[in-house]
Amino acid sequence: MEKRRSPLTVRGLTIGIVGLIVITASSMYVALRMGALPWPTVFVTVISMAILAKAKDSTLEEINCTHTLMSAGAMVAGGLAFTLPGLWMTDPEASLPLVTIIAISVTGAILGTLFTIIFRKSFIEREKLPYPMGEAAYNTLIAGKEGKGAPVLFTSLGLSAIFTFIRDGLGKIPAVLGLFPGSTLVPSLSIWVSPMALGIGAIIGPVLALMWFGGAILGYFIITPIGIGSGLFSSMADADAFRSNLGLGLMIGTGVGVAIKAVISLFKRKKEGNSSALGKNTIISIIIVCILAVIILSITTEITLFEGVLLIIGTYLTAYLSGMLTGQTGVNPMEIFAILVLLGISVVMSPTLAAAFSIAGVVAVACGLTGDVMNDLKSGSLVGTRPRYQIIAEGIGGVIGAVVAAFALIVLKNAMGGFGSPELPAPQAALVATMATGLTNAPAFFTGAAIGLILYLLKVPSATLGLGVYLPTHISSAMALGAVIMAISKKIAKNKAAADEKAALISSGLLGGEGITGVIIAIVSMF
Repeated sequence: MEKRRSPLTVRGLTIGIVGLIVITASSMYVALRMGALPWPTVFVTVISMAILAKAKDSTLEEINCTHTLMSAGAMVAGGLAFTLPGLWMTDPEASLPLVTIIAISVTGAILGTLFTIIFRKSFIEREKLPYPMGEAAYNTLIAGKEGKGAPVLFTSLGLSAIFTFIRDGLGKIPAVLGLFPGSTLVPSLSIWVSPMALGIGAIIGPVLALMWFGGAILGYFIITPIGIGSGLFSSMADADAFRSNLGLGLMIGTGVGVAIKAVISLFKRKKEGNSSALGKNTIISIIIVCILAVIILSITTEITLFEGVLLIIGTYLTAYLSGMLTGQTGVNPMEIFAILVLLGISVVMSPTLAAAFSIAGVVAVACGLTGDVMNDLKSGSLVGTRPRYQIIAEGIGGVIGAVVAAFALIVLKNAMGGFGSPELPAPQAALVATMATGLTNAPAFFTGAAIGLILYLLKVPSATLGLGVYLPTHISSAMALGAVIMAISKKIAKNKAAADEKAALISSGLLGGEGITGVIIAIVSMF
């Protein structure tokens, strides 16, 4: 048999690293400035394809590995931007040297890549989670390389890009549209005016999208008005504290269920005499890397050895949740996972302020990169790219991106005079700073954790439900609308197979157009 050429080429690595530096820096800026981070997956796919398609003997695998590397730094930058600025918001005189920030980001990137190796087969091969961004990248690759469905996809992509530019670049369209103003009993209801949200809802399907929206209905329009009306909550602020902690609990309960299921599965394999799918050498390597990560963090940060061990366990569980939620919903709330691990460690330890934010930073970076890796691996699985090459590319991009992101954070802090200002509000980091002091409603959190555990064991997507309870209504309502529109369109179509293919292309275009425009606006804004 003819030996397949390695998709990791010198030209691919060079293109990927150059693109990575620009996208990482711009992602840091937009995450601090806007409190949001567009997925770069489709953008880097288009850039990699546009450059490499003209190169001699280029393949889809080579393009796939190049865009995998190029996208890695964006989510690493988001992980830092969504957590570490909270330290200086809490204590403007706090000291966090550059070497410490690099250690936090590099360690998080390595752990995120490492745990992805463990989760890949389960999420992508066995469960076949949709991973909307990964599917959109795949459809873009096929349309660009083979011309299959290209008119449909690129028309959808172009219209989405124009719409996003008018909305965000020119400010002529509101980003959120109010549907119901709310009252003293009932919160307001709004919808995200976003092609990307409609596309994600269409790809993940009505079951997951409506479960997500059901969480919003439960939290905002059942628990809140009943609680205020009955006197259980004295104000809307109390109701919000209960609802948000309940949502957090549902997600962490899912994480506990994951741990229980993993332990049971391990004992079953041992009893049946089955070896681990990873292999003995891989497991030993993972354990060694985790031990080294704990040692490095204990030397370069204020995280103690025992806190480091708890951090590794917490990062493993939340990285699993990150991969699962990204696959189910296309959303990766990395700062929420950081808060969950920080709160868990704070129950048994008393980390210093700097250690607390260092813990949050490692978790957010790891979870952010895990979601990014899984999207790329989904695209690679559909293309037929060998996963080991993609994981190597993601590891290289993650580490380089981690260093670039650390420098970008310090440069922006010094240039803009700190965080929490109108120029760099860093809203997610402000949330982490607020939650770092403890839960605002512990009973709601533990109730949610118990319910989340039970639902997960009953195979109900409890993390998706918790996401709906926690996140604002405008996100979940837009996803639900996209799923409903797509379900109705498929129902009335005469040719079901053709309708499914066209729906996937249109949805991918909606995601890609907004994602590409968001990244371009971020780059222009940075300069």
